Amino acid sequence: MSATTVVPARSGADADGYVLRTAAPEDVDGARAVMLDTVYRDFGSGYVPRWHADIIDPDAAYLRPGRCTLLVVECDGAIVATGAVRDRGPQAPPNPQWVADRFPSGTTAQLCRIYVAPGHRRHGLARRIVRELCDFVARAGGYEAIYLHTDPAVPGAEPFWRSLAHEVCDERALPGGGQGIVHFELPLPALPAPARRNGTPAR
Repeated sequence: MSATTVVPARSGADADGYVLRTAAPEDVDGARAVMLDTVYRDFGSGYVPRWHADIIDPDAAYLRPGRCTLLVVECDGAIVATGAVRDRGPQAPPNPQWVADRFPSGTTAQLCRIYVAPGHRRHGLARRIVRELCDFVARAGGYEAIYLHTDPAVPGAEPFWRSLAHEVCDERALPGGGQGIVHFELPLPALPAPARRNGTPAR
């Protein structure tokens, strides 16, 4: 990972043996396997170069850029979940122009590739990943919004995001149905106040 990447995610196994941490180069193959399995099994689209180039080269997409990150969850030596931040907003087309204008690249942190392998769902891993990614965005600085989109055809995806985020645009309500996806925004977390020593803010 780039030396400029801000504070990595906390690491440590929980009671179920899951370890959530910032990905290292040696995790790329395992992360890619989870991502590809998801786009084939859950999305049914398979690998589409214009949508999934980051899956083929996660190192270039997430590990090297300083304001991007890739998190992985490890269990028994295998990568079982992923989640990432990239500094690129939605593009128009194919997204509505007003959505692209609201979330410009550079100041928008886009959450993506939040995938959990089937045998490890229902353990709260996706929520933990989202929480850590949002904390990363706050620490990285320079971001003004946290954006994501989801395909409601994927079982469980829409209710999950509705429990965490605010809907910005449901393309199913647009003339012609758009792409059929839903765009969301999450609140930017507040940075913790500096520690105080003897009543004086820490420097």
